Amino acid sequence: MPTPALLPRSTALLLLSLVACCFAGNHVAARLAFDDGAGVLTAVLCRAGTALLVLGALVAWRREPLALPAGRRRWQLLLGLLIAVQSLCLYSAVARIPVALALLLGNTFPVLLALLNWATGGPAPTRRACLVMGIVLAGLGLALNLPARLEEARSSTSGIAWGAGVAFALAAASVFACALWVTDRKLAALPGTVRSFYTMLIVCSSLAVAGSAGVVPGGLAWPRHGAGWAGLAVLMLLYTAGFTLLFVTVPRLDMARNAPMMNVEPIATLFIAWAVLGQWLAPIQLVGTLVVLAGIVLLSRDRR
Repeated sequence: MPTPALLPRSTALLLLSLVACCFAGNHVAARLAFDDGAGVLTAVLCRAGTALLVLGALVAWRREPLALPAGRRRWQLLLGLLIAVQSLCLYSAVARIPVALALLLGNTFPVLLALLNWATGGPAPTRRACLVMGIVLAGLGLALNLPARLEEARSSTSGIAWGAGVAFALAAASVFACALWVTDRKLAALPGTVRSFYTMLIVCSSLAVAGSAGVVPGGLAWPRHGAGWAGLAVLMLLYTAGFTLLFVTVPRLDMARNAPMMNVEPIATLFIAWAVLGQWLAPIQLVGTLVVLAGIVLLSRDRR
């Protein structure tokens, strides 16, 4: 099968920025739904369900076989469960702390993936990469405004929500790094459509079981008012649009060169959350956000 021709770089960057904005808007819409009483499981199931329908249609259209090699089945199951946990953790963070900050912490997965690859026998990070990782950690300290967070924890109970939100976001980044490692090391030979279809199928199935078993209290609650239902609908629409656009066009986007454009997602989230939710970060947090994003872009450009 011939390799699809690459799009002009300006077009590829525009498409990637559009995908990033779709994902950013999806998380802001999720916060609208959460603030109106929607459960985290409800949001993740709605999002994964719509993606599953699109992937099923793509698999049927391409007539791709769904059989999995015996040695890959347990890894595919693990990948689906990891993505389910990552989705729950990220949305749990979005429900507790400013959306842009949750996305920023979740986007630290390249740092964790580099360390995971090293720990599992891959090449050690270069001195440049280690320096960049240190810069990212310093930027995170600014973005979190740690002195203010510690003061809140001492003076009131608001620090509890912040602590849980930060923990959930970092857990999402860690689990996503593991999911990428499994994809790259154990499932790279599977067609992307089939791998993604099974991943979303496992996400939907596992979270439906978790919801019916009451593992997450209130996780399957529905919004109470029109604003929450609108947020849920926009969440499904934007995630499916971004996911489909990225999946269909990725062979023509030269991702090795253009992937850093996806790091505009936290920035887009910052402005969308300000416009829709009235959320904004303090100046010191904005500086930290820019430092972290710059570090992630530099790390992604390290060939090792």
